[in-house]
Amino acid sequence: MAYKRFRYVKPEIRVLGIDDGVFAPHTKGTVDVIGVVYRGSRLLEGVMRTEIQIDGTDATEKIISMIKGSPHYKQLRVILLNGVTLGGFNVVDIQTLFERLKLPIIAVTREKPDLEDVRKALINLPGFEDRWKKMGNAGEIIELSMREGKVTYMQIAGISREDAERIVKSTSTRSNIPEALRVAHIIASGLSKME
Repeated sequence: MAYKRFRYVKPEIRVLGIDDGVFAPHTKGTVDVIGVVYRGSRLLEGVMRTEIQIDGTDATEKIISMIKGSPHYKQLRVILLNGVTLGGFNVVDIQTLFERLKLPIIAVTREKPDLEDVRKALINLPGFEDRWKKMGNAGEIIELSMREGKVTYMQIAGISREDAERIVKSTSTRSNIPEALRVAHIIASGLSKME
C-alpha cells in the first residue's frame, strides 16, 4: 500500500494518541488502552477506550475495533502510539494497523528501544515468532531532534519520514511527545490508579 502523502500539515490536523494504563508487570489480566483525539496540539475532541491482555497478543485487533467503532474514525488523519508494545509485551503490528485502517501510524518513544532486550523478553512468552515478526514490521527506529536539544524516537507505517517528523513536531507543544499521547497517558494512568 502506498504512503499517505501530506502536501501541507495543517496546524489542527486530527490525530489519535493511544497509550496504555498502569499495571503490575508479570501478572495476568487486562489493562486499559485509551485513545485521545486531538486537533493538532490545541483541542481535545474525544476519548475512546478498550482493554487488552497484559503480555497478550490482542492489541492490534482491539485497537482496530476501538477506532473503527468510534464516531471520530472518518475525521482522523494520523494515529500516534506510545511505542509498539502496550500492556507489557502485547506487540502492535503497525503495518497491519495502517493496512486495515488506511491511516498512517507513528509510534513515538522518548527512549530508544533496545531491540535485543525486547527479543530476550519476548522469547519467554508464547508466540515468540509472531511477536518478533510484529516488532520487525515496525521498521527502522528513527531519531528525531526536538527542542532544547532533546530527542524522540519513532517508527512509522504508511507515511514518509519527512511528513512524520513534521506531524510529531507540530503536535508536540508542551513536551517532546505529541500532546495527544501525553494526554492519553494521563487519562490511562488515572483510570488504572482509580481501579
